[in-house]
Amino acid sequence: MSGPAMDFDTLRQAMGDNYEQPEGPARNARAEQLLAEAEKLDIPLAVIEALGHQLKVYNYSSEKDKMFVPFARLLRLWDEHPEDFDEYEIHSLHWVFKWMSAGMLDQPHIPLASIEKWLGEMEYRYRLAGHSERAVRGAEFSVAAHLGDTERAERAYAAWLAADRDSMANCHACELHSQGWWQAERDRDAQALEVWRPVLEGEHVCAHEPHTVLASSLVPLLRLGHLEEARAHHLRGLRLVRPMESMRAAYADHVEFCALSGNEARALELLAERPAYFTDSGDPRSKLDFMAVTALVMDRLTGLGLGGRTVPGPAGRAWTAAELAVHAREQALSLAARFDARNGTSYVSERARARMDQRPLVDRLPLGVRSARNVPPAPAVAASDPDARPGSLPNPDRTPRPGNDSPEPATGPDLPALLAEARRLSQSRSPDAVAAWAAVSRAAEGRELEVRDRAEIADHAAMERGPEGIGLFHEAAELYDAAGDPGEALAARARAAYVLALVGGSEKALAAVTELREKALALFADGGTGVSQTASVLVGRARILVHRVQEDGDADGSGPGRADSADADGVGAAETAVRELLALAEPHVADVRMASRAAEAQAMLGELAAHSGDAAAAAELLGRAAEAFVAAGLPSFAVEYESRLAGIARHLGDAEGAERAARAALEHGGPRLEPMGQAQLHLQLAEILGETEQDAAAAEHALEAAHWADEAGQGPTLGAWARHQLGGFLLRQRRWAEAAEILESALPDLTGDMHGDGAIVQTRWWLGDCLTELGEHRAAAENWLRAADIARHWPEQRDHAMLAHLAAEALGRAGLSAEAERAYARAGDLWRDLGNVHALVRSLRARAWASLRTGAGLDAARELMAEAVRECEEGVRVLSGTESEEDPQARLRLVSELGHTHRQFGDLVARSVTDDTQEGVTRGLFEEALGHVTRAVSVFASLGDEALDARTGAELAAGWLEADLLRPAAAAARARGVLSAYAGAPEADGTAGARRDEAENMLRMMEERGKE
Repeated sequence: MSGPAMDFDTLRQAMGDNYEQPEGPARNARAEQLLAEAEKLDIPLAVIEALGHQLKVYNYSSEKDKMFVPFARLLRLWDEHPEDFDEYEIHSLHWVFKWMSAGMLDQPHIPLASIEKWLGEMEYRYRLAGHSERAVRGAEFSVAAHLGDTERAERAYAAWLAADRDSMANCHACELHSQGWWQAERDRDAQALEVWRPVLEGEHVCAHEPHTVLASSLVPLLRLGHLEEARAHHLRGLRLVRPMESMRAAYADHVEFCALSGNEARALELLAERPAYFTDSGDPRSKLDFMAVTALVMDRLTGLGLGGRTVPGPAGRAWTAAELAVHAREQALSLAARFDARNGTSYVSERARARMDQRPLVDRLPLGVRSARNVPPAPAVAASDPDARPGSLPNPDRTPRPGNDSPEPATGPDLPALLAEARRLSQSRSPDAVAAWAAVSRAAEGRELEVRDRAEIADHAAMERGPEGIGLFHEAAELYDAAGDPGEALAARARAAYVLALVGGSEKALAAVTELREKALALFADGGTGVSQTASVLVGRARILVHRVQEDGDADGSGPGRADSADADGVGAAETAVRELLALAEPHVADVRMASRAAEAQAMLGELAAHSGDAAAAAELLGRAAEAFVAAGLPSFAVEYESRLAGIARHLGDAEGAERAARAALEHGGPRLEPMGQAQLHLQLAEILGETEQDAAAAEHALEAAHWADEAGQGPTLGAWARHQLGGFLLRQRRWAEAAEILESALPDLTGDMHGDGAIVQTRWWLGDCLTELGEHRAAAENWLRAADIARHWPEQRDHAMLAHLAAEALGRAGLSAEAERAYARAGDLWRDLGNVHALVRSLRARAWASLRTGAGLDAARELMAEAVRECEEGVRVLSGTESEEDPQARLRLVSELGHTHRQFGDLVARSVTDDTQEGVTRGLFEEALGHVTRAVSVFASLGDEALDARTGAELAAGWLEADLLRPAAAAARARGVLSAYAGAPEADGTAGARRDEAENMLRMMEERGKE
């Protein structure tokens, strides 16, 4: 290192600064430079401290194998010159004996005999130094557990817990981690979690806990079925280990968790974040862990048929999942073999194989974070209803998701049997009819069929093709005519007309279906067709007319509630058509097909009522329709209308009704819902629950919504919105780390065009709140400032001001005083423009403190405090003599703000005094400070008992200033005034008790000074 040599104090400061840097080679290299600087000082203790620093940063890095050299040198210095060590370094030297034991186990090239010898050396030196054997027995347990010597491990474990805790014992959190780990290793998962509980609940923490406990708890939680806790521990724990290079083994636990919980895509993302973990060789044992879970993930992907997928792996080449599976397994077993060769056992290899060969413990555990799909989506198919309305969302009538039973043709299919089953399912309106007709179509290829059979196959094929099915519907109609079924031919043509209307041809479609209606009714009257075929034509016409009403409203922007004559005519015509359908169907509801038509008619009446602005009638009719579908044994048909009902009930302020309808939609949709429908319904219910502050339940459904949106390939759109909502619900439960992970995951996909700037601002606002609670103040400030840059363009500027103010506070907590001062200035200008005196005054006070910390000088800080006083006084003057009916307490609150400003003015001036301030200047500053605090006392006194605590606090501050000015009698008088003010206060009053204690302490000190 170039430049002049450091002095000892500078060296110590540099080592302290370096230890605060992120773990890794850069920090290690700096420690090596600082050791070179220490050696220039010719101060033995400087070298000892620099060696200790180097050893510590090596231990917490990927270069753990380097720590043995500085330790050996330290031990030699201790043996040769123990007088050079101070008390702290003596303690540190003995402390790192434990690191050496663990470090030797991690290095397979170090012989087992050397490790056992070291244990004896450690025991001897600890006994010689008068330490308990607790740390020694803990180290012995680690050796035995690593070897797979269960009996010895259990003996050492018992001796470890029985020995007294002393200054050499590991911290409680680290000990509990190891103890719980052993319980989990012995298949005692519940006991492990009980041991870990004080760490998980924050009772015992340290620099590396609860990081490793959270990681170690993941698989036990999955095994026990505690899935919500497992998910929370993953989100919370990953956030802790992600920035710490030395925690490769804990990071591997998170990758393993993803592989075992149906989150293979997430596992790939984690592997991609840590490319160096594939190759870093300084800690072979954690590399073994990492390569084993990599093999686990890759084997899982290969088993899913994704062996050819490109995956992240060691640098220097591209990898497929299948290739990396082989490589990672070879690497893991090679490392394990080295350990076993050293240990003389096969235990490490057996454990590695068991870890790599695990099967998933959970089919699917949604995490909420954005993630790619694990497997390609299933192909979409059409609705099962022969007259289904294409494009409905959510559509409950799709083919079941993989894993559900659905008809499939047997080998050498019996076509007549397949036809009979498909017709039965169609007549019963079963969702399985789609798959049944697909089976018929496959079985019929290349075979001679009756005309009627060909007609039905063409009809159902048309239902799958959307706009392309129009021609096929007409072909089916011709075949029905040829088969002697004119009623079914009319129904097929009505279906074609409805599809035509949906693709923009509603005028032509209406003309066609009107003609079809006349023919169908005439045919029905003559007994030439049945009620079902006639109803199919009428439902087609009713749908087209309802569609035209909705289409016209969308086209001119009038939407629901439009009341002009043209719309009224359209609504009237549609309602007449619907009621005609209802009149035909209701007498025949014993037939499920007619029950379905009658229920749909009620639903269409509900849609028309909603369009006309009669929400209450719409809710009643949609509810009636949903009940009718369920009563007919067609619950999946009710889903669309229950979802619509939930939205209308929400609009009406009927929270219970909205929740009931949304839950019914999810229940009735069941596994037949497509992923997008699942996502929409879960998100709807989440928002309803959130509005009634059922935050835990809302978070569960938002989580499901995010998962299903990802499954539907809509992660960047609906999925991002679901994650935004989920983050908010978690935040409201004070689950800060989980919320932060989710919100950070949502941000890359949130866009102004898709989700609105408001969603982006709110997400960053919430994220800033979370990061503040987690102590990540600089990151919190960054998010608030980025949100403020969006909000600055909004017409209303309160959010802009608030965000700027929050960012300023965070910058101050991050120690960035100059940046904080600028942000407070920005916020202050905005508060002034908004006329918010309280917020303006607080920003000015904060700027004053920031100015003092940045070295701008007391004069600049004074001016800002003085401006805060002037703003308060002017605000009080304006409000004096006027009483706001809206807020009669406004003046009193502003007077209180003036008192606090005087109090802070005094504190600021007093704290500007340093050890270097000249005595005369010091006295003047204390007098000035006393003047401000005395004015604060007077202002608070004018507010009476409401400001008693603030007044007595200022009175005591004034008393201490009197004491600093060597006026004990005046200080004592102020203390007596405080005691008198609280003479009748109850003992349980915390503030009163604290004030009395401080006043009594002041009195005693002043009385002692009076005796001197």
